[in-house]
Amino acid sequence: VQLQASGGGLAQDGGSLRLSCAASEGTFSTYGMGWFRQAPGKEREFVSAISWSGGSTYVAESVKGRFTISRDNAKNTVSLQMNSLKPEDTAVYYCAAGRRYSSYVGDFGDESRVRYWGQGTLVTVSS
Repeated sequence: VQLQASGGGLAQDGGSLRLSCAASEGTFSTYGMGWFRQAPGKEREFVSAISWSGGSTYVAESVKGRFTISRDNAKNTVSLQMNSLKPEDTAVYYCAAGRRYSSYVGDFGDESRVRYWGQGTLVTVSS
């Protein structure tokens, strides 16, 4: 599965951006999907995940209440709506595909469970 992330850019403190990740093939709908991010000089960290059906989601504490993950299996896309952005949200954001047919995504933050990575899209939040 090839993943193409888009939607990154420059936002103001308190602003919003919407990231999208498009998959190359129809089996997309069978994969749990998620987002990670890597800030300059820091390790990559988990942001959010959604189960293959969309019925379960999991969000990191650092973005809870501000970021919302969703997916459209008919369009082979997963999105991350980011509101109330902060300068500390500045990072390269990566979409990822995990296990197939798993309704549980609470362990998506374990990168060993990621099967496919997208190329990353840069989000910069200015203060």
